[in-house]
Amino acid sequence: MAQQDGPDEAHRRPAGVSDATVAALGRLSEALEAVERARGHLYSLHQLIGHADLMLDDAVELFRSAGHDEIAERVSQDLLGRNVIAGRWTFQIVEDFDDGYYALFRELDRRARDELVGGRRHLYEAEMKERRRTPGRPGHEARPGTGD
Repeated sequence: MAQQDGPDEAHRRPAGVSDATVAALGRLSEALEAVERARGHLYSLHQLIGHADLMLDDAVELFRSAGHDEIAERVSQDLLGRNVIAGRWTFQIVEDFDDGYYALFRELDRRARDELVGGRRHLYEAEMKERRRTPGRPGHEARPGTGD
């Protein structure tokens, strides 16, 4: 019968894998998680800038209605639809990030896990959980549905 206490097979260290390897993979994974968070902020920037650009339509119309045609024209011609950085709207920044840096980061993380631990993820965290949990205590189960 398979062992029911401890992490499932997908979260167990393969035989012969050193602490240093698990630590290195854990740090690489942690770095990728930081990049995932940064990517979320990049998408927030994309959406916020897009929303702001659409609000400029209202601002231009309100300036015109208030009799400030020159200001309306400056905003309309100089700011509305402007690139946020040279030659790029935010969707182009997001695409470049996703297709370049982010794609390479994910690929190198996956390849390292595949080569060193058979693709297993979160070994460092799974081992930390085992060190920190109290077997037999409610809320400290090793995995879902085991009651251990």
